[in-house]
Amino acid sequence: MKKTDPIREHITNLLTKAEAHVDLREALKNYPRELRGRKPDGSPHTPWQLLEHIRIAQWDILEFSRSAKHKSPKWPDEYWPKTEAPPTDKAWDKSVKQVLTDLEAMRKLISDSKRDLTAKIPHGDGQTLLREALLVADHNAYHLGQLVMLRRILERK
Repeated sequence: MKKTDPIREHITNLLTKAEAHVDLREALKNYPRELRGRKPDGSPHTPWQLLEHIRIAQWDILEFSRSAKHKSPKWPDEYWPKTEAPPTDKAWDKSVKQVLTDLEAMRKLISDSKRDLTAKIPHGDGQTLLREALLVADHNAYHLGQLVMLRRILERK
C-alpha cells in the first residue's frame, strides 16, 4: 500500500477543501449574474475584477512553477481586468472554469511525488514549489473572502 505524503495532502486540502472557510468552487457556484459587475460604495473592486485577478495571478504562479519560458504579466496593470463587469455571462463562466482548471493543475503538480517541494525552482530566484502552492492558497483565500463579502453586501441592497 502506498503511503500518502502528509505535507502534499495538507497542501492539497488547503488549495481545494473548505476546512477553514468556504472553498472556491462553492463560492463561485451560482454567483448571481446581476451582482458580478457591481461595486458597493467604498469597495475598490467588483466581483468580476476579483475573479479575473484570481484567475490571472493563479495562472501566473502555476505557469512560473511549470516553465522557465513563462513570462509574467506586468504588475499591476495586467493582473486586473480592464472592465468592472464581465462582457458576457460566458466570459464569467470561462473565467470560473479556468480558475478551477488551473487550481487542479497546481494540485496535480504538488501531488507529484517525483517533484521536490522544497527544491529551488531553477529559473526562479529562490522560490520553491511549496512556496508557490502556499502563495496560491493564500492569495485565493484573501480574494475569496472579498468575493463572499461583496456578495453579502450587494445582496442586501
